[in-house]
Amino acid sequence: MGEILFKQRKRNWCGLPWSFTIYSFDEERLFIESGVLSKKEDEVRLYRILDISLTRSFGQRIFKMGTIKIDSSDKTMKCFELKNIKNAKEVKEQLSQLVEEERQRKRISGREFMTDHDHDGFADDYDDDQHHY
Repeated sequence: MGEILFKQRKRNWCGLPWSFTIYSFDEERLFIESGVLSKKEDEVRLYRILDISLTRSFGQRIFKMGTIKIDSSDKTMKCFELKNIKNAKEVKEQLSQLVEEERQRKRISGREFMTDHDHDGFADDYDDDQHHY
């Protein structure tokens, strides 16, 4: 495991870190740890993250928080949220930059996560010369 670059406890509605969920990430993975007596840790590789967005309700804006929504190609963690994050815009930008760096390092493009029909309905290996009418 690499050096943890971000670690923050999920906060309650007024911004206090009174929860049993901890979000963290390093250069390669994002972690969500939850639970008190029984612990559960989920992780997703950063290169698998497809989309990151930020929402901030009125209450979250008052307490300088936000929710980071993430879509990934991971089998167990397709869509998930990092809720009530302090300084969420900065955290989102840091995470977004790390995702891009990891994808470049691994030479992965967004096309590698798409199926044949995600583009225009044609297979990626479509070749006009091989079609017979």
